[in-house]
Amino acid sequence: MNEPMLLDPGMDLTLRPMRYPDFYERYRAAIRNTWTVEEVDLHSDLADLARMSDRERHLINRLVAFFATGDSIVANNLVLNLYQHVNAPEARLYLSRQLFEEAVHVQFYLTLLDTYLPDHDERARAFAAVEHIPSIRAKAEFCFRWIDSLGGLRRLETREDRRAFLLNLICFAACIEGLFFYGAFAYVYWFRSRGLLGGLATGTNWVFRDESMHMEFAFSVVDTVRAEEPGLFDDELGAQVVTMMEEAVAAELAFALDLCGDGDDLGRMSAARMRLYLEYVADRRLARLGLPTRYGSANPFAFMELQDVQELANFFERRVSAYQVGVVGDVTLDEAF
Repeated sequence: MNEPMLLDPGMDLTLRPMRYPDFYERYRAAIRNTWTVEEVDLHSDLADLARMSDRERHLINRLVAFFATGDSIVANNLVLNLYQHVNAPEARLYLSRQLFEEAVHVQFYLTLLDTYLPDHDERARAFAAVEHIPSIRAKAEFCFRWIDSLGGLRRLETREDRRAFLLNLICFAACIEGLFFYGAFAYVYWFRSRGLLGGLATGTNWVFRDESMHMEFAFSVVDTVRAEEPGLFDDELGAQVVTMMEEAVAAELAFALDLCGDGDDLGRMSAARMRLYLEYVADRRLARLGLPTRYGSANPFAFMELQDVQELANFFERRVSAYQVGVVGDVTLDEAF
């Protein structure tokens, strides 16, 4: 009898014998990285906001408007499309933990908006950004199109079903968490490089770490499926991923133009530099998926060096020291059932 594969239909319920111990270790690593919104002091940012220019305030208002719904969109896709199709209980443990982390991020951004936008009407407009701000609506529509791409698929019975699932997974890992969110992080770290919005930067450090782990987990699922079913990965799938990435870069560049304008009013932060950064990040995502790079752009933001996406390849080889909670007890992964 052949061993079941990760995307085989069904619902395996037993953790022993464990087929994918790496997924379980990622779950345990995520538990060690627990943080709470109450640890982030956003009130210290209010004095910085008060002395910002109109252009800077426009940027930050647009940015928090995107934050208002971004993680909720990711959580919806996780529940609607991912959890039911990854058929390994140790992988579903990680996805359950990811869902909790997305909820923490939603709470963080709720607190952020309540603090930064005390005016009720202004805050309401930020939460409704997907309806009335074109650059944010375009990004949301990109996400919704890929959420709907599986069409309520309940079981991955055919090769085309599994390819559709992989495209959805790759989109949310590489394009949404791995590009849209990374673009947003760059704006935050640009402010931090100028000694501004330290509270936002602190919370973003922890969100950044979570999102990096979410992305790397999804890529490890792709790696596993690729090893088990190499026939799913052909030139057609690769071309679809490249097209998807190009569309994501275009949507995020339109957002950058909205935030920054088409000039250099903000100094080191501009739409032209953000284009280079997005192309740089997109190439890193394509390379991680084993695809040829598309753009060949270098990272234009020196202030991103500490958060450089190249670190992600070694993310699980280094100890996270900024904030961890202790987890005690040992588990023997090769233990017989």
